[in-house]
Amino acid sequence: MNTAPAPYPIGTPGAPWGDAERAEWLSRQTRQRSYESEVLSVIERLRPRFDVEQYGHLDYGSESYPLMAIRSRDWRDDLPVVLVTGGVHGYETSGVHGALQFVDQYEADYAGRVNLLVAPCVSPWAYERIHRWNPNAVDPNRSFRHDSPAEESAALMRLVAPIRDRALLHMDLHETTDTDETEFRPALAARDGKPFEPGEIPDGFYLVDDSENPHSEFQQAVIESVETVTHIAPADDNGEILGSPMVARGVIQYPLKQLGLCASITSAPFKTTTEVYPDSPRVTPGQCNAAQAVAVCAGIDYALTHQ
Repeated sequence: MNTAPAPYPIGTPGAPWGDAERAEWLSRQTRQRSYESEVLSVIERLRPRFDVEQYGHLDYGSESYPLMAIRSRDWRDDLPVVLVTGGVHGYETSGVHGALQFVDQYEADYAGRVNLLVAPCVSPWAYERIHRWNPNAVDPNRSFRHDSPAEESAALMRLVAPIRDRALLHMDLHETTDTDETEFRPALAARDGKPFEPGEIPDGFYLVDDSENPHSEFQQAVIESVETVTHIAPADDNGEILGSPMVARGVIQYPLKQLGLCASITSAPFKTTTEVYPDSPRVTPGQCNAAQAVAVCAGIDYALTHQ
């Protein structure tokens, strides 16, 4: 029996997309939720307690999106800087709402100890469409470089530039979902004219460390804290998670800067990409958000005691 996956419905197998294929893909994207009511409204409710700023603006056709960041109100130049980013991939919901939950529920625990800078929803167009890419079929999380093709990424880099070399910690909050395998990886293969190679979605939470500057004890401290909220992903039969060797329990490594990933945008000695698994029957959306918030707390706690 032929078990090969069906070809992606856009484009010609083996041929990268051109303008027509990108336009066809864009025509299929529909708005499914509201950035204004689900994200901006929450940020507005935080305004009495924090400094809120617009750091950029996206204009896509008739739609426009303000890019918003949240800062500690009593910013002090003598304190270490903690950067938290979420929603680089707009469909990864707990990255957005976990970042906001951390600000609302836990930031006060660190007042006077760190300067906090949070960009909770880096890709609002994709947030509304529950998608990985921006409307140009570009992945912002492969675009954090000086000639970035994604305005979402370029705007965040401009925001972060003044604190890039002062940051102690960067927590970049993500999810790995079942739709990575059913939609987003097949779309990527089709876009680039490459064959789709099926993989296995890890069941549980894991972290991505920087292979060029690994901090295994820091990663394990985050894993141990998150385990109080949700389960940790095991390795597959090859000892891997998504094709990368599991170097420690729940941890893999990528060359962050080489790949243009968000977690590479500062010189912070402590950095990680969280990966929540929201499709497990063992978790709720609330647990997913809590896992992200707890991960940030664990990261700050470890960084402050090991700086």
